[in-house]
Amino acid sequence: MHRKPLHIHKGFARWAILALFASGLLSRCAQIGMPQGGPRDSLPPKVVHMTPAFGTTNFQGKRIYIEFDEYVQIEDQQKEFFTSPFMPKNPSLVIKGRGVQIDLQDTLLPNQTYALNFGSCITDNNEGNPYVGLRYVFSTGSEIDSLVMSGYTIDAETCDTVSKSFILYFDPATDSVPGCDSTLYNSQPLVVGRAFPNGIFLTENLQARSYRIFALEDNNGNQRYEPGVDRVAFLDSLYNPLDMPPFNVWYDTSRNYLQAQPQVLLRLFKEPPVRRQAYTSSKRILANKIELYFGAPTPRIEELSLEGIDSSRIQFEYLTHGRDSMYLWIDSTGLSLPDTLRGRLIYHKQDSLRNYFVDTVNLKLGWKAPAIKGGRKKETKPDEEQKKINPFKVSVTPSGTVNPDKHIRFSFGAPLVSIDTSAIQLEQLVNEQPSGTRLPITFTQDTFQLRDWILKADWQLDAKYRLLIPAQTFRNVNGETNDTLKADFGIEMPDKFATLVFNLQGETPQSEYIIELINETGDIIEQRNHLTTGRHRFRYIPAGNIRVRVVQDLNRNGLWDTGSLLALREPERVEMFVGPDGQETLVAKVNWEVEYDLKMSEIFAPMTMERIEQMVARWEAVRQQKLAEERARNQQNQTQNTNSGYNNTNSGYGTTGYGTSGYGTGSSTQNYGSPF
Repeated sequence: MHRKPLHIHKGFARWAILALFASGLLSRCAQIGMPQGGPRDSLPPKVVHMTPAFGTTNFQGKRIYIEFDEYVQIEDQQKEFFTSPFMPKNPSLVIKGRGVQIDLQDTLLPNQTYALNFGSCITDNNEGNPYVGLRYVFSTGSEIDSLVMSGYTIDAETCDTVSKSFILYFDPATDSVPGCDSTLYNSQPLVVGRAFPNGIFLTENLQARSYRIFALEDNNGNQRYEPGVDRVAFLDSLYNPLDMPPFNVWYDTSRNYLQAQPQVLLRLFKEPPVRRQAYTSSKRILANKIELYFGAPTPRIEELSLEGIDSSRIQFEYLTHGRDSMYLWIDSTGLSLPDTLRGRLIYHKQDSLRNYFVDTVNLKLGWKAPAIKGGRKKETKPDEEQKKINPFKVSVTPSGTVNPDKHIRFSFGAPLVSIDTSAIQLEQLVNEQPSGTRLPITFTQDTFQLRDWILKADWQLDAKYRLLIPAQTFRNVNGETNDTLKADFGIEMPDKFATLVFNLQGETPQSEYIIELINETGDIIEQRNHLTTGRHRFRYIPAGNIRVRVVQDLNRNGLWDTGSLLALREPERVEMFVGPDGQETLVAKVNWEVEYDLKMSEIFAPMTMERIEQMVARWEAVRQQKLAEERARNQQNQTQNTNSGYNNTNSGYGTTGYGTSGYGTGSSTQNYGSPF
């Protein structure tokens, strides 16, 4: 990747960009004909003419024609092509000769700069080489708006890059709903940009004015925000591109698109779908198991009763943290449940204006036992009765050695209604025999998963144990009891794993945080919540590269909470811990204990342009390393000196839109600084 500085101040850039476009518009890279059987054509098409000319002012037409040096085709127009600002009726694109004819279907606004952004939908006709980043700009007024802003888009929860999201710039005066923000619902953006696949965005054709800035991941392609479908982000202040700090732009030859120093960071989050609270459905899936669903989280239930069933026999198993879906388990021991259960649900429902009122639903829940296949039931002999499989279901993890930090987890097929904990026997083994001394245990239910229980003890690293659970220790809602469970096991030795110690210094004594350890494949291998100032040891960490994700748990509920667009409430902030070497990756080694200081006031310090650039640089260094490794593998497999696809500097933005027109050549950097 080449970065040769070319300094252009921001105030001058308003006109310099147009000059660069004009000078490079008709330039072409020579294409030398290859003999038959030679290397495939890897060059994108080049623009040779635009009618009207690029940068036309006082535009009044309806048709634009862009001619190329070869025949082209249009691919993925719906995903790639967009206009700035959005047009209610999208232009039509058709192939005419060696070019693309664009017919405008919408009425144009007066004194408005428009940009037609083709993304990578224009490709050559033979090999499908894309012309990446083609833009056509015109104005219905006397000048082209030409200021530029840069930024970076990431996922608010994972910190992963979000690519190709729209960046929307609004007039701050457009929101008209008191008490909340409805800009994205009721207003149209003045200017639209789009993030590149690396999450960087460069929005052009801005004015020297203040904007409200949003990001939108438009998953269904309708250019409108839909909660629960699209991710969204917003900046809580107004931004004028003329007042922003300077930034550099350069062409990344390994990606074949632009890279830049981001001025702002947008964290995208997904809101729950905006739905009214209402009972939606119920179903009796077993004789004593009922599904119940609501339209929105946290339903306010005044009464939920079933005829002939004492309320103490009903257990609620919530399937989501929002409690909008649940199972009702009935303790059917000694009961003969009817084919049809009747009941009553009294809850708070919302009307079309989202006002709550008390509503009553009469439940009628039918169920019929499945017919036995094969006709008449076969008579069983006494010895066959003994071989019948116990329907009581339970799984125990781990099955071998026990991690003393995670203890022993029991997952039952149905909720328990009784437990005789005094019957559970845990003893140390001495010479492979029980010591005769029962050890104290605790057997507690998981805080969220109703059917999961955890057995804890004061485990000794060098000891072996025997666990014995006699038959009928557990009884579930079906009236089923367990068979005898017996297991001998040892304790995992920490010298086979790594240990990470974090000296956490909170922003306040009351501040709480969530720490997640992530392996190289992106899986969370360890998570702890409700962490406050103090020393926290993470043992039994598999050797390898580890990243540490930290959540600022503002409401101290042990969960990451998303944001709200209407309330302009940002999601809880998530940051990646950066080690003393300036890298996010920590190396976990077998039988090593490494200690780190986590100063939360530094980790969650205000996000500056310098910090954003450092974040991007860290991730870029990792990408470049992986790219170099892949190149080395490719070179080993090559028998001739052919392009691997990574060094093809001619297949990028071409000479119009980006490339030599707009942001400089592929080996140049432009700097947008303060005005003179």
